[in-house]
Amino acid sequence: MLMADLGDVRLHYRIDGPEEGAPLVLANSLGTDFRLWDDLLPHLPEGLRILRYDMRGHGLSDCPEPPYSMGALVRDAERLMEHTGFRDAVFVGLSIGGMVAQGLCAKRHDLVRAAVLSNTAAKIGTRQIWEARIAEVEKGGVEAIVDAVLQRWFTRKFRVSEAIRPWRNMLTRTPAKGYMGCAAAIAGTDFITPTSGLRLPLLGIAASEDGSTPPDMVRETTDLVLGSQFALIRGAGHLPFVEKPAEYAQILTDFLKGQGHI
Repeated sequence: MLMADLGDVRLHYRIDGPEEGAPLVLANSLGTDFRLWDDLLPHLPEGLRILRYDMRGHGLSDCPEPPYSMGALVRDAERLMEHTGFRDAVFVGLSIGGMVAQGLCAKRHDLVRAAVLSNTAAKIGTRQIWEARIAEVEKGGVEAIVDAVLQRWFTRKFRVSEAIRPWRNMLTRTPAKGYMGCAAAIAGTDFITPTSGLRLPLLGIAASEDGSTPPDMVRETTDLVLGSQFALIRGAGHLPFVEKPAEYAQILTDFLKGQGHI
């Protein structure tokens, strides 16, 4: 179990793969921890050195008092990559992790050589929507929103199966303060201008049944970046590699190979 002391926060992280492997960073969504990626990793090619971490307020990382800023979340990723020696990496960010990716790409060209924006956008929802959700969590805990969130995360077929149980548990065990803190960061973020100025290889991935960041939203953000690529996974929700890990891994692998990263 690895903890990085970054001064104002300690982050729980894990590294898989050979020490000399091509660096790949995976940043997950609101309400999850780095186990989110567990089913994807066996489908990825050998030769990758993979860094995963629990965002502040999630998993085993510290949970400071909310609200959090997107700048703080970007700094967390930046400092963790420096702490672990991850440079010239491909950064894959899902949902809020994709917003962190956009901020990091604009700030640290030395750390990120290419990015994957998965089920995310430059701006997600409105401040009013997020403030209402924060108020719900403040009043009733994460349990108050779990059914609505799972409906956006997964297809109906997945939701009525036993496979949904661990995801419900992961979400409801997220500290309310951590959820509210990161939700506040999303509410205050609009990366349309900085993302439109990015000049690095970029892939956008969307899923047809995503109720949080629908395909058109992901496509609009991806199209902000000149020369970007876009892929759509059908029959999956907001966390597509949970329902379609092999398909997601193939899309990611093709992108990594196309950039000469593996």
